[in-house]
Amino acid sequence: MIEPADLQIRAYRESDRDALVALWEDCRLTRSWNDPDRDLALMLASEANAAVFVGEHEGRLLASCFVGHDGHRGWLYYLAIAPAEQRSGLGSRLVRHCERWLDGQGVAKCQVMIREENLAAKRFYQRIGYEPNRCHLMQRWLRESGAPKAVPDARDDGRLSCTITYLEMTERPALPPVHLSHETKIALLRAEQPSVAFYRFLYDRVGEPWLWWERRAMEDDELAEIIGDDLVEIYVLYANGVPAGFAELDGRQRPIVELAYFGLLPEFVGRGLGPHLLTAAIENAWRREPEKLTVNTNTLDHPKALPLYQRFGFKPVRQETRDIDDPRLNGLI
Repeated sequence: MIEPADLQIRAYRESDRDALVALWEDCRLTRSWNDPDRDLALMLASEANAAVFVGEHEGRLLASCFVGHDGHRGWLYYLAIAPAEQRSGLGSRLVRHCERWLDGQGVAKCQVMIREENLAAKRFYQRIGYEPNRCHLMQRWLRESGAPKAVPDARDDGRLSCTITYLEMTERPALPPVHLSHETKIALLRAEQPSVAFYRFLYDRVGEPWLWWERRAMEDDELAEIIGDDLVEIYVLYANGVPAGFAELDGRQRPIVELAYFGLLPEFVGRGLGPHLLTAAIENAWRREPEKLTVNTNTLDHPKALPLYQRFGFKPVRQETRDIDDPRLNGLI
């Protein structure tokens, strides 16, 4: 561990972006509704009453904190210390730096919101002099505020409109680096001849928020034939011993391989596991030496699905808009 005095605290620079997001992922600060680029842009655009500070040592970015105020109260966000450097005093030094910045802005109070279950954060702030506020925090999600995207309600005719984007890659890509928290034990296993019940568990849990319905509509015999085919490979991602997501590669249209299904269980979204699972799926697909690897996503899916596929080397080739019966209205979901 480094000494607090050796941490160089400075303003954020655009070149810090990848290292900063990797730090947040290591500290489990990212969630499905937290878009790092959006949050950074909002803070940087509020130059008069907000600042983004990072801490580094010998070129390694080890700490971060957002600080802002409304003219009366100051707030801290995205306080993160690299796991290997936690409990070394870096966090308190960075917080004090932000407090001095607020004091220089004429703000006399600093506050922070902590999730109820985050006992470690509560203990940290108590150690450096913070105390519970007797005010009661209330909230309501607003779509514009960055809340998780909700699937829209059906039209009066019970139909939903969605735009499907078809993507492909025609050569093995140079995959971007993936950063995972050291606290999460990861394993990827192929489910060989999975039972229909286990597959339905994965499909239903991953797909329910995004209205995956096609496999729900299949009879067990029809589904068993697909998932039992030697050319269909189902890879299950485990996090700390429990299923966290899956990827399904369909090679029945040789020499084309399709990434037919890909996703995480809701409770594992936002932990940086998606890029790890996608990397593994792409590498396993290219072991077959296909002519191309394809995937599609639509506007009912997670809003980060399309940019994630593109970041990992898939190129859009066409789009189409389609109306479907809302599966929530016909008993499928």
